[in-house]
Amino acid sequence: MKHIILGTAGHIDHGKTSLVKALTGVDTDRLKEEKERGITIELGFAPLRLPSGLRVGVVDVPGHERFVRTMVAGATGIDLVALIIAADEGVMPQTREHLDICKLLGIQAGVVVLTKADLVNEDWMELVREDVREFVQGSFLEGEPVIAVSAVTGQNLPELLAALDEQAQKAQARSVEGLFRLPIDRVFIMRGFGTVVTGTLVAGQVRVGETVEVLPPKFEAKVRGIQVHNQAVEAAIAGQRTAINLQGIEKEAIERGYLLAHPGTLEPAYLLDVWLDYLPSAGRPLKNRTKVRAYFGTSEAMTRVVLLDRDELEPGQQALAQLRLEVPVATLPRDRFVIRSESPMYTIGGGEVVEAQARKHRRHDPEVLTGLHALRTAGEEEGVELRLRGAGVAGLALREIQMRTALSPRALGSLIQSLAARGRAVCYDPEAARYVHAEPYARLLKETEAGLTAFHKANPLKPAMTKVELKAALPAVVDPKLFLRVLADLAQAGTIAVDRDEVRLTSHRVELKAAQRDLRQRLETIYLESGLTPPFFSEVAEQLSPNKGESKAVLDLLLKEGLLVKVKEDLYFHRQAIEDLKGKLQTYFAQHDELGVLEFKEITQATRKYSIPLLEYLDATRFTMRVGEKRRLRERAG
Repeated sequence: MKHIILGTAGHIDHGKTSLVKALTGVDTDRLKEEKERGITIELGFAPLRLPSGLRVGVVDVPGHERFVRTMVAGATGIDLVALIIAADEGVMPQTREHLDICKLLGIQAGVVVLTKADLVNEDWMELVREDVREFVQGSFLEGEPVIAVSAVTGQNLPELLAALDEQAQKAQARSVEGLFRLPIDRVFIMRGFGTVVTGTLVAGQVRVGETVEVLPPKFEAKVRGIQVHNQAVEAAIAGQRTAINLQGIEKEAIERGYLLAHPGTLEPAYLLDVWLDYLPSAGRPLKNRTKVRAYFGTSEAMTRVVLLDRDELEPGQQALAQLRLEVPVATLPRDRFVIRSESPMYTIGGGEVVEAQARKHRRHDPEVLTGLHALRTAGEEEGVELRLRGAGVAGLALREIQMRTALSPRALGSLIQSLAARGRAVCYDPEAARYVHAEPYARLLKETEAGLTAFHKANPLKPAMTKVELKAALPAVVDPKLFLRVLADLAQAGTIAVDRDEVRLTSHRVELKAAQRDLRQRLETIYLESGLTPPFFSEVAEQLSPNKGESKAVLDLLLKEGLLVKVKEDLYFHRQAIEDLKGKLQTYFAQHDELGVLEFKEITQATRKYSIPLLEYLDATRFTMRVGEKRRLRERAG
C-alpha cells in the first residue's frame, strides 16, 4: 500500500489547524500555550482516511514567521501539500514564504484551500480565486484545484477530500529499499517506555529490535517499539509518520534536528557541494562567503555560502556552491535544503545537494566545476562511475559509494557488478567490497611498471626491487591489497616477475661491464681464500674500488646469487666456507652432544671476533640451538 504524507502550509490564523480537525477529528494543537494563544507553535499530527481508503499522515505546521524552522522541519518528507489561504484575507507574507519553501523542498503535488468561506460573499470569493491563480502561476500548484471550504459549516469538505485523494493517487511512493532515514522532529518521554522520537520516515524501513545510529553525534540505540498512526507495528516504511521507542538512551541526548539511520550508512559532513537556487524575492545579490542559516530535514546549521564560479549571485539565478557548515549534517545527494538570511530572518533560497562528502575546492576551478555539473545531471550508473573515477587510486568501498549516491544496497550491487563485468571497475578487496575505477587503475599499472623501469636503470646490478621499495614509490593512498592486485595482474600479463618479497621486470637482466666482472671475481676470490676469517667489507671496498657504491652493488649481486652469506652487518663469508664449517660441526656432533665456544674456536681456528657472530648465525639459521652457554645440533635435539 502507498504511504503518503500531507502537509499544511500558509499564513498564521488562516485556519490550518481548524481544517485538519474538521477533516480528521483530531485537534493537533496539544500544548497549553497553543490553546491559550490560539496559534500553532509546534508541529501537529493526525491520520486521515481518504474516500478511496488510502490512509495518509497529516502534518500541521505553524504559520507564524517566528516558527519557520518548525515549518521546514514539518515539511520534510511531505508528498502532498494543502496551501491554506483565508478567503477573508487572501495571500499574506507567510503564504508566499511557505510556498517558496515547498518549491525549494521539491514538493510536486498539492491543492489550494480557501478557508473561512462562510465569512465572505461570492463576489469577494471570485476576486480571491483570481488573485490566488495569479499567485501560484509558475509553481507546482498552477492549474491545481482551488477549493473554498468552511471548517465551521462543513462547506465543500467532501470536494476537498476528493481532490486530495486524486492528488495522493498521483503522488509517487517513496522507496522502501533506500537507506533508512528518519529526521527527528520531536522527542519526548513516555511513561513506562522511555525515550520516544517521531518523524517522517523519508526512505527505507526500520524494524523492532534493530540497532539504529543517532546522527550527527554518532551513538547507537536499539529500537524497542514502533508506532504508526498510534498503532504498534513491527516495522515502519518510507512515507509513514513514525514514532520510535529507543532503548538505553536518555531524552536529553537527542534533539530535533538529529537523524536516525542504520549504523555505518551515513556520515555527517561539514562541507557540501550544492546546486543553489536563489529566489527572485531575495531582494539583493548574494555575495560570496555570505553567512546564512541552512535547513536540512529537521536540522538547522549556520553556514557560509562559497560561490564556486562567481563572486555574487543575482536574485532568480542558480549556481554551484559549497556550503561550509559550523556543525555537521548527515545528508545524501539529491536531498533538498532551504537557506534563510542571518538577520533579519527570511527565506532567500535553497536547492539540492550534489556531493554529500565534499572536499574543500578552489574557486573558479574548471575541473571542479565540470565534475560537479556532471554529477548533478548524472543518472544512477553514471553517478556511481563518476564518483569511483573521482576517488582515483584511493578507491571506494561500497558503503562509501552508497553515502555518495543514496542508492539502495540492491541497486548499487547490481550497478557495480555491471561496471565490473564491463571492465569499468576493479574489485581489489572482496572482503571489504572495495573498488577502484578502471581508468586510475590502468594508470597505476603503468606507474608501477615505470617505477620498476626507473629502479633497474638506476640500479643495473640489482636483479630485483623489494616490494616495500616499490610500494613506497607509488602514491601513499594505494591500499596494500590494491598493490597486491597490481602485482598479480602485471605478473599474469608477463610484464613482471615476483619472487617472494622481490619484484623485477621480466625483461631485466643483470649485465656486468668488464670492470664490474673483474670486481666481482676479485670479491669472490677474497672471501673464498679468507675462509672463516674474512676482512670486513668496509676494508675490502676501499681496496677494490674508489666507488664504494659499485662495490656494494656487486656484493649484493653475490649475495643474491648465493655465493656470499651475510652473518652480520659488514661481515660476510663465502658460501663454501660456511658449508665446510657445517661439515666439520656434523663430524664433531657425531661424537659429542654439546659444543662450547672454546671447542668452536678450536674447530674454526677463528678469534672471538668471528666465532660469536658465526655461532649466532648458526642459531638463527636453525642449524644449532643454544642451551645455556652450549650449542646442540638442532636436528639431534629435535
